[in-house]
Amino acid sequence: MHKSTLDYAKLQDELDELSNYRNQFHIPKNKNGNELIYMTGNSLGLQPKQTKAYINQELEDWANLGVDGHTEAKNPWLPYHEFLTKSMANVVGAKPIEVVTMNTLTANLHFMMVSFYKPTKKRYKIIIESDAFPSDKYAVESQLRHHGFDDKEGLILWKPRKNETLLRYEDLETILKKQGNEVALVMIGGVNYYTGQYFDLKRITKLGHNHDCIVGFDCAHGAGNVALNLHDSGADFAVWCTYKYLNSGPGSLSGCFVHERHAYNKDLNRFTGWWSHNKQTRFNMRHEFDVLPGAEGWQLSNPPILSMAAIKASLDIFNEVGIKKLTDKSKKLTGYFEFLLNQLGEDTIKIITPKNPEARGCQLSIQVLNADKTLHDKLTEAGIISDWREPDVIRCAPTPLYNSFEDVYRMVDKLKEILNSIDLV
Repeated sequence: MHKSTLDYAKLQDELDELSNYRNQFHIPKNKNGNELIYMTGNSLGLQPKQTKAYINQELEDWANLGVDGHTEAKNPWLPYHEFLTKSMANVVGAKPIEVVTMNTLTANLHFMMVSFYKPTKKRYKIIIESDAFPSDKYAVESQLRHHGFDDKEGLILWKPRKNETLLRYEDLETILKKQGNEVALVMIGGVNYYTGQYFDLKRITKLGHNHDCIVGFDCAHGAGNVALNLHDSGADFAVWCTYKYLNSGPGSLSGCFVHERHAYNKDLNRFTGWWSHNKQTRFNMRHEFDVLPGAEGWQLSNPPILSMAAIKASLDIFNEVGIKKLTDKSKKLTGYFEFLLNQLGEDTIKIITPKNPEARGCQLSIQVLNADKTLHDKLTEAGIISDWREPDVIRCAPTPLYNSFEDVYRMVDKLKEILNSIDLV
């Protein structure tokens, strides 16, 4: 049974086998040099201390070798993306042939839809969740327009029921039963950015495939946060960013998954570039295009090495810890966070994230009765770095690699202090 005391929180940190990994990250500090309580790994992950050395290695090799760094660098640039593949595949539960690191998130989503959104006059509609992350909605709407369809009539929104926040699979099933023969693509966020609901990817994929729909996921809030098991899900494709839970730095590259059943299908329509061409003849410039098998076959350009170096710095930590240990700690940490919030009283705090630990990651989305953004501002002033989403949600993500049980305790203790000092009536 949890206890709402600082001593209990400190004891949990002493018992935590991953607690030392916090020391491998730069924790932001206030003007007085005191560490802030950072709860926004769901927006931008913290920088691993080894990132600078990884990037400096490439800068030194560039300075000393010039173009020869492509083959002679300590980590040769020519195959650099391959150094990330196995670790990234482990993070998202995929086979190496199914994963590549390239481009940025929404760009990859569009590249996947070029190949997998194949509308006809009768089957052209796209299903997304009603409160999907805006860029997902914008992307699928633009794909509908690009193919000559009305972006409102062609978009089907999977909505929560009246007076509910979370989505029900039965309602998605009903949509597919009624309109499945008109749906070309089911494209869902693997973990909803607003509520923190972690969807059953395998169940959604099965529902979509039962109606001959292509199924894809945006796992931006899932990669590095939950055990995605993308291969076992059976999804056709998935994309994710690396700057949230994967700690690769602002605007860094994206990950891409294409299920192995598509690996050798050269007939799939795709946009191409020379980095998706056969490696053996890539530099013999006059060969006809010969696409690489697997996810690598969706690459276009040679990769930005400095960004990949930052990703490698983080993935090396993930590779050392393993997603199983991370998710085990995450459930304990977020479970303690939930316990402490519930002590504040259901008449004050409402957690809209699922109660079931298997249906969420580390993020809890909190509504405070009658509160507005002023509450979030006061938390920020008190050294709590959280995230405000309109109209009334504070998102907090105690990230297992660098957040502690003490962080969680102090965050809720400060929230309690602020609530006692302001009038929310």
